[in-house]
Amino acid sequence: MKKELLFLAHRIPFPPNKGDKIRSFNLLRHLARDWTVHLGAFVDDPDDWRHEGEVAALSGGEIHLLGLPSRRAKLKSLRGLLTGDPLTLPFYFDARMQTWVDDLLQRRPIGHAVAFSSAMAQYLERHRELQRVVDVVDVDSDKWAQYAESKAWPMSTLYRRESRTLLGYERHIAASFDASVFVSEDEAELFRRLAPESTQRVHAVRNGVDTDYFSPRGEYADPYAGRGPVMVFTGAMDYWANVDAVRWFADEILPSIRRQIPAAEFFVVGARPTPEVLALGEREGISVTGAVEDIRPYVAHARVAMVPMRIARGVQNKVLEAMAMARPVVLSPEAAEGIDAADGKHFRVGRDAAALQAATLNCLQEDCSAMGHAARELVLREYAWKPSLHGFDRLLEARHGQ
Repeated sequence: MKKELLFLAHRIPFPPNKGDKIRSFNLLRHLARDWTVHLGAFVDDPDDWRHEGEVAALSGGEIHLLGLPSRRAKLKSLRGLLTGDPLTLPFYFDARMQTWVDDLLQRRPIGHAVAFSSAMAQYLERHRELQRVVDVVDVDSDKWAQYAESKAWPMSTLYRRESRTLLGYERHIAASFDASVFVSEDEAELFRRLAPESTQRVHAVRNGVDTDYFSPRGEYADPYAGRGPVMVFTGAMDYWANVDAVRWFADEILPSIRRQIPAAEFFVVGARPTPEVLALGEREGISVTGAVEDIRPYVAHARVAMVPMRIARGVQNKVLEAMAMARPVVLSPEAAEGIDAADGKHFRVGRDAAALQAATLNCLQEDCSAMGHAARELVLREYAWKPSLHGFDRLLEARHGQ
């Protein structure tokens, strides 16, 4: 008979179509093989309610899903200005979720809990009898600091406050929970420097990629209909770091590329493009697709996968997916962080706009297929989900210090 476990996620872990949901889905699927998993999560996209049955079947236990209307959550988050808490905590707090967690733990023989994101750890703070593991994923407090550097006042001041207060909460959780998990050794080491009192409780469980799904051997119809050569960027296009990346590329890098290769085109592929992203699609040589049923054809038929992130933490799934499909990837140092790959062998890193332009031109004009094949081999060897997630099994085996 399976033991029982509580899994809390700030966003329903299905479908696995964006960064955090890819990780939470694979973690939930992995845990459900050996545990009866009771899932509590928020639904911030109304379209995701249709996946409730699939999530219930996957977890095997009780599920409790609550809607998270963005506008109302943002208003609730302002309470943090009065209490001194990070705004993230009231944004994700709902008394109905706390009631469900407390009631479930009274009714069921649950001895282990996983909080996916530091914001969900607040529901477990009073339950010290549990073996508690928090998957922080990225050092979000540092991401807010990066945002602050990129924004003007007053948002810069608000973001600096969020960075400071969220780090305080991350340190509090790391010191009181049995383990804090990060997506890469780089992220874990950064947090150990920020929270030296919890060094022994900080661990890395890195992301993987589904190499059967993201495979160059699939039969993919060409969505570009002979246009190009094409550079492609994939991702949720309402995420500010992605918006910043494509705007920067369109403004600072693409024009010089098109002066040398007038037929070159840049495709932005991803759901919920903001108005500023949609405006890029009005420029010559840029197409914005919005949501697509399957991103793989767009990656498979692109000459280069572009990931010019200036703000990033953790591991970029879009990089691993393109590498798994044997596509040449040109990326910034921020996007390369956390991936143990060699510049020039598995991908090309451009440290500024000029270097990104040169690396991209090289792969548009020359055959970079060998780099793509080397990337695929690296992913097959080092980035499978199953061996990575065994790290969670070990952390759930015994309490810290036992």
